[in-house]
Amino acid sequence: MNGKRTRAAPAITVERVVLGIDPGTAITGYGAVAKTTTGDYELLACGVLRTQAGDPMPQRLLELFQDMKALIVEFQPDEVAIEKLFFGRNVTTAITVGQARGVLLLAAAELGIPVAEYTPAEVKQAITGYGNADKPQIQEMVQRLLNLPESPRPDDAADGVAVAVCHLQHSRYVFLS
Repeated sequence: MNGKRTRAAPAITVERVVLGIDPGTAITGYGAVAKTTTGDYELLACGVLRTQAGDPMPQRLLELFQDMKALIVEFQPDEVAIEKLFFGRNVTTAITVGQARGVLLLAAAELGIPVAEYTPAEVKQAITGYGNADKPQIQEMVQRLLNLPESPRPDDAADGVAVAVCHLQHSRYVFLS
């Protein structure tokens, strides 16, 4: 794992922890968010997993797989929430992001962690109440919901945090099987 990480110690008892993932081959954002017994959300850590663009794809996928397993071991999440693939115009990008998602999902499955998947619109809707919200709106709401002095950085880490918060919002009503 490499990249900048932010970490804060939980102030009160943690009810459950969700590891949110914004998948990518070059940069994967993550956020570990706890729901406390008071119903508040607390950011435990966030950051990015990076792979080198010049490295062979099998090596990059192996790095993502190993780094994801290390995050799960470190944070012991009750669930992993990951953003679903958004299929845009660039098919090559969609394929490589799909490969990254696959190894990230495999790491969670290998360690027996339940996984929930959300579309970008579902994440935006859960965070801002508007499914077409832009990045600054999402970042501002993440900052407010987690009572942070500033928005998580970089943007990919903030997206991972948003996915975790989305799952915590949704899972109040839906249970993983």
